[in-house]
Amino acid sequence: MLDKGQRQALLVLEDGTIYRGRAFAGKGEVLGEVVFNTGMTGYQEVLTDPSYKGQIVAMTCPLIGNTGINPEDMESAGIRLEGFIVREYTEHPSNWRSRRDLKDFLEAEGKLGVEGIDTRALTRRIRITGAMRGVLSTETKDTGLLLERVRAYPGLVGRDLVKEVACPAPFRWKDGAPRALRDVHKTGRPSGGAPGRRRVVVLDCGVKYNILRRLEKRGCEVLVLPAAATGEEIMALRPDGVLLSNGPGDPAALPYIVAAVSAVLGKVPLFGICLGHQVLGQAAGGRTAKLKFGHHGINQPVKNRLSGRVEITSQNHGFVVLPESLAGKREIVHENLNDRTSEGLRYPDLKAFSVQYHPEAAPGPNDADYLFDEFIRLMDEEKEDRP
Repeated sequence: MLDKGQRQALLVLEDGTIYRGRAFAGKGEVLGEVVFNTGMTGYQEVLTDPSYKGQIVAMTCPLIGNTGINPEDMESAGIRLEGFIVREYTEHPSNWRSRRDLKDFLEAEGKLGVEGIDTRALTRRIRITGAMRGVLSTETKDTGLLLERVRAYPGLVGRDLVKEVACPAPFRWKDGAPRALRDVHKTGRPSGGAPGRRRVVVLDCGVKYNILRRLEKRGCEVLVLPAAATGEEIMALRPDGVLLSNGPGDPAALPYIVAAVSAVLGKVPLFGICLGHQVLGQAAGGRTAKLKFGHHGINQPVKNRLSGRVEITSQNHGFVVLPESLAGKREIVHENLNDRTSEGLRYPDLKAFSVQYHPEAAPGPNDADYLFDEFIRLMDEEKEDRP
């Protein structure tokens, strides 16, 4: 039943399945790949994670909105996903950190939020059938027309979505915020850096802010370059290490990023996260593939083969590196205990390692935070070995 002032909303999947709900925020029509996220908390981080570009996200937790929105939990400058689906929206948040409600946040960003859809049925459908293209609309009740539109939508495979979320110009991350870095391409030696600090160049494919926070917390000088930066531009900054960030879309559609990473590989320590893991795998000669419905949530169990410990991890990805395509070139270090897919690879001869999950959490557990310390150690060892 629609409350006063609410609009009916329809979700139509590419297989013809129809779900009916009501808009609690915004209006309009959006297309995207429909996925589900199993997190019970952290919806603000989900909304602002650039890796969700091109996707309509359904939360499996039945009650969303109760913690509100605050400036500290932003993972980018704004909302990146296409549409947001919940079972029930909480209109009045109750949390001491809250500064605004979810509805206001979505509408300020021009995003559509829908409640009243049976998210259990939707999640089951995606698990059985796989992630599907979908359209979310308050503009028409013509389901046949919506089905035509969604079937004409290209989806994620083969699309470069990184260019839609990567930073347009270099910047320095300092004191918990981005700062202008105007002279980086003129001299290759940006001013304002602290001598003696580890310099980390981050290739921004859609980086989450908490990755940058984790590096700064460890005393690193953090310089962020657009995803289109070349290997020459990266090395001109004389980094102690390079971090390849997370990001959206199909990793196989990013040959220019793979080329840049290939030009750097073996020269300085590399750490890849999520999409960065997939790009690094391709640069080392491997291939990627699409998962049936992906991993989206903060409760994914991953086994560390070196220590034997199981980490509970935060994940958001729909593609995976095929380790068999890298036979003899890598060491499988982490594996997902739900489906046995690769979650972490090391390339000892190339001073590089990567993980498919998110060690910076945000939201989620901190089990994998030690990976940033490993990156620091790798950079320090490399410094000691230099003549």
